[in-house]
Amino acid sequence: MKILVINAGSSSVKFQLFSMKNEDIIVKGQIERIGSDSPNLIYKRFDGKELEEIQDFKDYKDAFRIIASKLTDPEIGVIKSLDEVEAIGHRVVHGGEKVTKPALVTEEIEKIIEECFSLAPLHNPPNFMGIKACQEMFHKAPNVAVFDTAFHQTMEPEAYLYAVPYELYKEHSVRRYGFHGTSHSFVANATAKMLKTSVDKLKLITCHVGNGCSIAAIKNGKVIDTSMGMTPLEGLVMGTRCGDIDPAIIFKLIELGNTPEEIDKILNKQSGLIGISGVSSDMRDIINASAEGNERATMALQLFVRRIIKYTGAYYALLEGADAFIFTGGIGEYSIPVRKLVVQGLSGLGMYLNEEENKACFGKQSVISTESSSWKAIVMPTNEELMIAQQTLEIVKG
Repeated sequence: MKILVINAGSSSVKFQLFSMKNEDIIVKGQIERIGSDSPNLIYKRFDGKELEEIQDFKDYKDAFRIIASKLTDPEIGVIKSLDEVEAIGHRVVHGGEKVTKPALVTEEIEKIIEECFSLAPLHNPPNFMGIKACQEMFHKAPNVAVFDTAFHQTMEPEAYLYAVPYELYKEHSVRRYGFHGTSHSFVANATAKMLKTSVDKLKLITCHVGNGCSIAAIKNGKVIDTSMGMTPLEGLVMGTRCGDIDPAIIFKLIELGNTPEEIDKILNKQSGLIGISGVSSDMRDIINASAEGNERATMALQLFVRRIIKYTGAYYALLEGADAFIFTGGIGEYSIPVRKLVVQGLSGLGMYLNEEENKACFGKQSVISTESSSWKAIVMPTNEELMIAQQTLEIVKG
């Protein structure tokens, strides 16, 4: 079966076509800068043949028309007909409380996605447009929505409720939802496979750190707590997002004359690593600047690591011990210095760094803790697209 995976963002569309017999990628690519004067297409086939070109289109419907034309192109295409695509899996950021697992897209599911527009205004609308475009372009393929929030819906009320008037939850859905669920689910299951056991028998702390960052406590395959909240703004320090702050800071920003839109921009786009360092939102730039003696870059790095250690200690206590801490995401998979600092910070919980394994691990699966550690530090590359394809296959096969 051939399954197309779609991730439609606020200004881009990423796609991968899988052959599910061996879970091979046939082709992958993305269209960037949708709505700008120079949208860009990147297209990479399984055999190494690549294409990058500026395209002439203005909206998502045009973007999917271009993707469909490339997939079936006589020279660079990989299928003869769009009918060869047997199912389409869509990343959808927010499913609220009503969706707890991947779902075949029906009128009811479309309504739920639309109802969550206010909870994820930058993500759910383009996710929805991607679904509608595929319904129009691929007439025979069923569409499946895989929700970032779904994996976290096993949390108990004491984990997802905020200590604000209860009516805000009941009437306006103010609660913790959690995000990056597809990634947390993938690495938890991949870790269980690596350890040759069932995920239902493990207590794990999964740490997805890239430009966006989140951490989750997983007990017997179910999330009991996670760092991102009603929106992806809460929790760890991120590339441009502030993570946890005193809510009264918002009142101070209002007092200083900022509008709601300006506050949103400050907290989501101008905070985190870039806000503290003044250098970059990219951890590689932060580490380089710190090594050159930039004090603000050093502070940003220390704050980033400290927040991870702080959450890990809390989750270790909630889990009553853990079997493994899992690094994933761009920073988790590739940043040797960050992993070193985090594991060293967890020595009080019986975890110790294997320096050689950490240095040798760059974007691959590995145990980077010593054999004498009481629990493991594991690097596990995430593959959200494959997870979406696998879950789409499960849905369409019933």
